[in-house]
Amino acid sequence: MTVKTSLEISNDISKPEQLITEHIDIWTSAILAKSTSGRGSSKKYELYGISKLRELILELAVRGKLVPQDDNDEPASVLLEKIAAEKAQLIKEKKIKKTKADSEVSEDEKFFELPNSWQWTRLNLITEINPRNTDVDDKTKASFVPMTLITTSYDGVHDSESRPWSEIKKGYTHFANGDIAIAKITPCFENSKAAIFRNLENGIGAGTTELHVARPFGDQIESNFLLLYFKSPNFLTMGQKLMTGSAGHKRVPRSFFESNPIPLPPLAEQKRIVSKVDELMLLCDQLEQQTEASIEAHATLVEVLLSTLTDSADADELAQNWARIAEHFDSLFTTEQSIEALKQTVLQLAVMGKLVPQNPDDEPASVLLEKIAEEKEQLIKEKRIRDNKSPAKNNEASLNCELPLGWTISCFGDITFNRDPERVPLSVDVRRNRQGSYDYYGASGVIDQIDDFLFDKPLLLIGEDGANLVNRSTPIAFIARGKYWVNNHAHVIDGINEALLLYLSIYINSISLKPYITGTAQPKMNQAKMNSILVMLPPLAEQHRIVTKVDELMAICDQLKEKLQQSQETQVQITDALTDRALG
Repeated sequence: MTVKTSLEISNDISKPEQLITEHIDIWTSAILAKSTSGRGSSKKYELYGISKLRELILELAVRGKLVPQDDNDEPASVLLEKIAAEKAQLIKEKKIKKTKADSEVSEDEKFFELPNSWQWTRLNLITEINPRNTDVDDKTKASFVPMTLITTSYDGVHDSESRPWSEIKKGYTHFANGDIAIAKITPCFENSKAAIFRNLENGIGAGTTELHVARPFGDQIESNFLLLYFKSPNFLTMGQKLMTGSAGHKRVPRSFFESNPIPLPPLAEQKRIVSKVDELMLLCDQLEQQTEASIEAHATLVEVLLSTLTDSADADELAQNWARIAEHFDSLFTTEQSIEALKQTVLQLAVMGKLVPQNPDDEPASVLLEKIAEEKEQLIKEKRIRDNKSPAKNNEASLNCELPLGWTISCFGDITFNRDPERVPLSVDVRRNRQGSYDYYGASGVIDQIDDFLFDKPLLLIGEDGANLVNRSTPIAFIARGKYWVNNHAHVIDGINEALLLYLSIYINSISLKPYITGTAQPKMNQAKMNSILVMLPPLAEQHRIVTKVDELMAICDQLKEKLQQSQETQVQITDALTDRALG
């Protein structure tokens, strides 16, 4: 991949479309996996390159690098004189109040060099800040705009609700058609929530108090250009640094909004810039749609090909299907989603008896069940475990599948027993002394670092021998070796040997636990439900082979994931370098 020099990129600015089309592989290749926890988009990826391209377009726009300058344009200095005259007239007519004049923009405040026809200014010199709608009859219908109806779109679109003016005139921010507003509270400011108010009922409105509003003087300013500046990365970064207030309630001060230096082009160029941004953002939309379609098509292809493995009728067909996938391995497993799908397929093949061959000489699983029953009976007699009621018996038809040679079906509770880990007093001294000595198993898994907060509730201590931990509310299971602090989000399970525990960990992670989960507000899997899980159990010798093969294939998956992460980091670095060069 070749990245152009600064000179070559600056030459591309005469035709901004080239910024997209000549580097399309860079913008579309920089894709990052993202966490799917919490609220928001369900997408498992972020189109980082295209997002950076949008930011670059905005930054080029407000620096005078997006469209060529025209010597015939009336310069911004004359524009500012007209605005000053308009403002003075409004003050004379007492339509606005006279405010303290800001000083001119100093050289230290100029963040970048402007074209000759541009001028630095401040928002309170060219707009009225936070205006009020006066002389409005209480019965007049107006538009109400809460923060939820303001989008992050670059063109500042918004929705509204119709309300009588009497209901919204007090305690809310006022605005009118043509006003520009930006959110001042975190995280709405950082997410660039901003609007140009249009189509307001009777031309007026009110809304969330978490807005700064600017009303341009006359028709000398293109509102959309100001909006582009408010959404530019440089403006957002500076505003974020100057936020005040407590965490979660930080706000951009009015002083920054009204006094921060603004690069102002001639009015004719403002209009050309807005038109070009519209054009380029449409290209970005198309590029984004094509990239997402490609990602989804790739995911579907991987899903279809992996399903041929689990649907294979016998070992020969499985080998053929695997050979077909192996032939295109490097092009198929190129996303975290596809690698996770491969991992899940490996687990499914393992518990279907399709991952390793059966050996007729293996002692059948039915014999293993007898040994487990004898072991449990002895432990109950010695009062080392509780005599839990066995779940209802199930047969092969319950899983609607044909068992491999030597396999059997049993209930989870019949082949395991619940352990009672050693209870440890949770005095202050114990919390302090135990801190860092043990890993901790909470609702989301193992946490390496322990702090006092984690010990607010009674916890259990597992012995050195290890046990199988099954989460009550999240479908994960793993072998715990060593000592762990465990809270009530986990079932602690023991078995006749470690091979069985390892296989059961694979089995639990390969199936859906939704049928065994109860509750809605706090869904959990109680012990009775867990014990009723049907398990396809192979001979003990085959369990060993399955665990070994799974470990081997999971190591390959982890290597693929590591290479992917390295590739993603490289793509991000290239994207950032291209952006920096374009602005330089």
